[in-house]
Order: sequence, then structure tokens, then C-alpha cells
Amino acid sequence: MIYKRALRPLLFSRDAEWAHEYTLEMLRHIPSAAARLGGPVVTHKALQTEVAGIKFPNPVGLAAGCDKNAVAIRVWPRFGFGFVEVGTITAEAQPGNPKPRVFRIPREEAIVNRLGFNNDGCEVVAHRIAALRRGRSLPTPLAVNIGKTRRISGDTAVLNDYKESLRRFARLADFIVVNVSSPNTPGLRDWLQSSRLHDLLSALKNEANAIALQKGGTPVPLMVKVSPDMEPDDLKAAADTAIACGMAGIVATNTTITRPDSLSDFGEAGGLSGRPLKERSLTVLRTLYSHCGGSIPLIGVGGISNAEDAYERIRAGASLVQIYTAMIYNGPYAAKSINLGLLKLMERDGIKSVSQIIGADS
Repeated sequence: MIYKRALRPLLFSRDAEWAHEYTLEMLRHIPSAAARLGGPVVTHKALQTEVAGIKFPNPVGLAAGCDKNAVAIRVWPRFGFGFVEVGTITAEAQPGNPKPRVFRIPREEAIVNRLGFNNDGCEVVAHRIAALRRGRSLPTPLAVNIGKTRRISGDTAVLNDYKESLRRFARLADFIVVNVSSPNTPGLRDWLQSSRLHDLLSALKNEANAIALQKGGTPVPLMVKVSPDMEPDDLKAAADTAIACGMAGIVATNTTITRPDSLSDFGEAGGLSGRPLKERSLTVLRTLYSHCGGSIPLIGVGGISNAEDAYERIRAGASLVQIYTAMIYNGPYAAKSINLGLLKLMERDGIKSVSQIIGADS
């Protein structure tokens, strides 16, 4: 309530990207104080789940795009998140697209961004994560989202670009998400075509296996993030490719370049997230779950604002869910609120474990 009455109006009075970066800087420089603002990691026996051999205290994660450079990863679990995905991170540091490039649409509880993978680069971010993990464990699982460096072109060069990021994070992340679906890097979505996707995912899977063989342990699980703008047949083909290449999961979905009728007057280009993405992302999830028959875990993201949305996404086939835009509009405790709401919905329906309802409505 304090957030919506006081903090949100203050933040919304400033440029969207400035407000975001300012908040991250606060969390970065006063992590202990920020942690005390939250509380213990939100968990309950009914919320605990296991996906790809990884144990999660609850199924609600922070989506990629929020903490791009992994500056506040120890703080997010205190606000209710059961896992954190940082990035997108590229092999080389890059500034992203020209500003302004992030736009709020309060009437729709939506965001449009065309950031373009602005980040510190895999070397810097890997050192940052390594320093945090040295001699201690993180409160919750950590995912690293990797993408293509903008200036890189040519199939072989792109494969090597992704592999460089994978090598940096293979021993630091609990799982890695391969981003080929952002609309803000020219040509990136071309890698969703079956043959090119197979080349990329198989190359990364082989690289992960080689790293594990060389350094010991098991290969880091890999997942791929798909676009909400794919045709059903292309989506199914991408899922088949992900399974064939040994992916540990599919993240559904990224932002959309389409606009609903309610936003016909909004002229800024970029990926749309938030409430208008909900039905499109849900449809993609249902298509994937129906096609794959539960043979590969799915992470549902896009337009999830409350416990009812998360419950619906899990019952449609998601093993885990993620939020980001909801936190901008509802405050830092959005994940905690969703988890507490999930417990109430499960109690209402006599559900003892979140794993019992995955795909229940499909």
C-alpha cells in the first residue's frame, strides 16, 4: 500500500529507465538494509518444487530484464522470489539502443522496452557472481540469461559468441537460459528457425557437456526462451528441437511486438510486457504443454500480476512462473503476495503440493 501511495508516484514521475537504475543502485549499495526490508525466503512445503534436478523454495521467479547485471541477486529472495534470472548478458559489453528506450503505460499496467541487451558483458558479470558465490551459497537458485552480441554476424561467429558466455557461467549458474526471442536485437529471432535453432542448441549442449567432462560435475541445465509472436507450427517445431537437443526446459514467453486494440494509439516500438501480454503468453504455454505432453518443463512468464494468474499458468502447464512488470506496478513484495495467494488457492482446492496441479487444466 505504501508503495502504490507514495513510492510509485515518486518513481513514475521520473524517466522509466532512470527510476529502474536508481532502484538497482540503492539495492546494490545497501544490500543488508534492503534485505531487512524483506524477510526470510518465502517457502512452504506446499510451494517447494523440483525442476531439472534443481530444488526451488517456491515457484515464483524474477524474470530476466530486471537485474541485467546481477547487482542485487542476494536481495531478491528476501522479497519473495523463489529463484532469480539475471541478464540478458552478452559475450561483449554493449550499451544497447539509444535512449529513451523504456516506456510505461499505466492504464494497461504495461511496459514497452527496446533496450537492446545493454549489459556489462559476460566477463564482468561472471566475476561479480563469482565474488558473491565464493565460500557461500545463494538463498535461491540462480539462472543466467545469455544472448547474442549485437555486432556479431555470421552463423559460426554467433555460435562462438553464445559459447563464450556459456563458458563464463557454466560453473556459476544453476541453469542457463538461451535468449533467441528478444525483438530488440536485429536478426536474433531468425535463430528460432528449426535448423538454426538446432545448430545453436546442440552446440551449446555439447559445450556444456565438454565443460562438465573437463572440470567434473554435471552439465549445467540449459533452457531456451521462445517468442509469443511465433505461429503454432513454428512453436511446436521449436519445442521438438529443444527436446531433441537435450534442453532442460522452455521459457514461455519473451515480450511481444504486437499491440492490442487498446494500444493502437501507442507509437513507441519495442517489446510489450505486462497485462496485455497475458493471454498471448498463456496461449503459447498451453500450446507447448499440449504438444509436449509434459515431457519438458515449462516456465510461464508474461502478464502474470497476481496469485490467480500464477495459479492459472501452473494449471496450464508451467512448472515455474516469473514476474517483472507486475513488480513495477504492484511493488517489491509482488512475489511474496503471489506466493501467499497461491497457498490460499491450493488450500481452497485441497492441493497439497504445487507439483500436483502442473497441467491440471490441459
